Parts: sequence; C-alpha cells; structure tokens
Amino acid sequence: MFPKMRRSKQELPLAESLAILEKAPTGVLGVLDGDGYPYTVPLNYVYQDGQIYFHCAKAGHKLESLQRHDKVSFCVVALDEVVPQRFATRYQSVVVFGRARVIADDAVRRIALQALIQKYSPEYAREGSQEIESAWNDVCIVAIAAEQITGKANRPGL
Repeated sequence: MFPKMRRSKQELPLAESLAILEKAPTGVLGVLDGDGYPYTVPLNYVYQDGQIYFHCAKAGHKLESLQRHDKVSFCVVALDEVVPQRFATRYQSVVVFGRARVIADDAVRRIALQALIQKYSPEYAREGSQEIESAWNDVCIVAIAAEQITGKANRPGL
C-alpha cells in the first residue's frame, strides 16, 4: 500500500523514527482540501501510543479538509544542516501516513491537551491546566492513527 523507500540505506529503524517523532518540536500536517489541492500546515503536536494529537479551532480550512478526507500525511524534520563543501545536507526526518479523526471523548481530549502542555510548557503545568479549562469549549482535538511511519537520515561526514 505504501511505497518502499528508494534509498533504503538511509531508512531509519522504527525505534529511531519513533524517538524523532516523540521529540521533534514541530510537525507539518498534509491534507487534501475541498478543491483537491494539497494543503500543508505546521503545528505543535504530541505523539503517544501510535497516535499524533494536535489541537485546532472548531472551524477552519484544516479541520474542514480532514473531515472531508481523513487520509493525511505528517512530517517532522529533526535535523536539517547544509554541508556546502560536500554538496549535501545532513538530515533526519520522519513521514507518517494515517487517518485523522476529531476526538469527542472528553477524557481523551483532556489527556491530549495535558500531554501537549507537558511537551511544550512543563514548567507551567498549573497555568496550562487553567488554560485547558478556559479554552475547553473552543478547542478541537484531532488524532492521527499512524498507519505507516518511515524515518530517513543522511549523515555525510559524520
């Protein structure tokens, strides 16, 4: 169903790919919009138990697109360093293919929001809990169930 990596020597083991996915600060979500155009948007996210969670507004282009077509891609880049003298780039990246869905279960929504606070603002857990309460009715949580996770790296000169 998913294509094999052409440069298989650069493919990362799944454990290393998951470690990158767990730690990278930003991901890029790719969806197909209502006019058939690919639409990509960078966002904060958290990866837990085979799911990528992110929050968004309850209306907008991103949400409408993934509700129309649930197949999505998600990409993170953990290393991106040009090596000019070698005409190359050192990089580590992970691409995920999966299906997105809006989370309706309040317990799961809360866990996802708390996980986002723990990842991005661990020193502000109390304030983060207050923010969750104040924004609760305005925030949408989306989960991507990963169907394919592939990591790739190029490390010239290392």
